[in-house]
Amino acid sequence: MSDAARLARPRRPRARTTARAAELTASVDAALRHEADPERARSMRAYLRDQFPFFGVPMPRGRAVLRQAAAAVGPPTEADLLTGARDLWEGEQRELQYAAVAWLRANVARLSTEAVPAVAWCITTKAWWDTVDDLAQNVVGPIVLGDRDRLRPVLDRWATGDDLWLARTAILHQNRYRADTDQAQLFRYCTLRAGDTEFFIRKAIGWALREHCRVDAVAVARFVEDHGEDLSGLSIREARKGLARHGGTG
Repeated sequence: MSDAARLARPRRPRARTTARAAELTASVDAALRHEADPERARSMRAYLRDQFPFFGVPMPRGRAVLRQAAAAVGPPTEADLLTGARDLWEGEQRELQYAAVAWLRANVARLSTEAVPAVAWCITTKAWWDTVDDLAQNVVGPIVLGDRDRLRPVLDRWATGDDLWLARTAILHQNRYRADTDQAQLFRYCTLRAGDTEFFIRKAIGWALREHCRVDAVAVARFVEDHGEDLSGLSIREARKGLARHGGTG
């Protein structure tokens, strides 16, 4: 198996849970259970189309719980981060997956290129936009920026593959890059998936183009004009929001 194929393939971390990860997971789970609000949980579950159960803890409070637990266990290693994220991810309530994302995001500088398969496992497991988009922009994005040459073939595989969440990640992972955006790569992914009928891909294309308007609205306007017959109406509408805001034709 090639290096790109190995890194592109989602893989659940099989390593034994570290002591630091176990302590953090237990602390977060206990704190969230203590603050559970069944009424709020019902509305949170309904917002995500009844796909996931919730404790009913508001996201700002959930983040505070994670920060407190993380401060107590100290600086994590990559093994701590990946096994802890895995254990949180396998918990039932959605706030546990949010805690996993937040822990990875807060410590993304400690993650190497070798962490990509484990992050991809999170992206494709219990997958929905609420976790995928955060992982794409704030975990995958920084990892890729640190090793672009090695990870470009990985993103290429995701962009052209059958998993819509990995494809969405490939399209969105540069959203925070601003001047560091590889414009050719972004436009290539948008072109490759322009005819996709999946809402989440069409939305991702428009969102990525809208964000890139902050850097080069003229190039985005030209791209939309040149590919208007291929792009969905949703993608074009989203892109035009950025053009209207950042000096394009709108």
